[in-house]
Amino acid sequence: MPLTTRLLTLETWPDFSAVVEANNGVWGGCWCMAFHPEGVGPGHSVEGNREAKRQHVENRTVRQVLVYDDDICVGWCQFGRPVELPNIKNLRTYEKGDEGPPDWRIGCVFTNPKHRETGVAAAAVAAALEHIASLGGGIVEAYPEQTEDRPEQRGAYLHTGPEALFEKYNFTRVRKIAKWRWVVRAHITAT
Repeated sequence: MPLTTRLLTLETWPDFSAVVEANNGVWGGCWCMAFHPEGVGPGHSVEGNREAKRQHVENRTVRQVLVYDDDICVGWCQFGRPVELPNIKNLRTYEKGDEGPPDWRIGCVFTNPKHRETGVAAAAVAAALEHIASLGGGIVEAYPEQTEDRPEQRGAYLHTGPEALFEKYNFTRVRKIAKWRWVVRAHITAT
């Protein structure tokens, strides 16, 4: 069966919650909150991250595409305006070479480990870009990890996606913000 996508809403929350819980809260209990204004880390708990994410869903302050294999959620791509997703790893370095804010950011890209290498991440990013186009398009920025010329990495290290994934959608490197992390941008035309 082909992969399908749906937005994260109260209706799809149980599907999202199931895959997050099956993966130990994802990345140590993040619940895909790291890019949100609240962030994660000291002072945050797994339960608090879960509740914060649920509040974003209830308040419609989250934009996230869920990917389904049949009726099971197997991954996602988070996207939003910079004000919605202000937290970026390596923020100080990012701010030093700021080209001006993008219209949109892509945050986390997650694939359930049992479904990696099956096109889930590509389906998630493609659907997110379609939503961005339907919302007016513009400059979209992402922060992927370079995997070429680098030792193989566990999936958890690629929570912002591998650079090659974004190259498929005509993202180009803007600048490096960490040893293996890049700022990449693409212009998405409104539909």
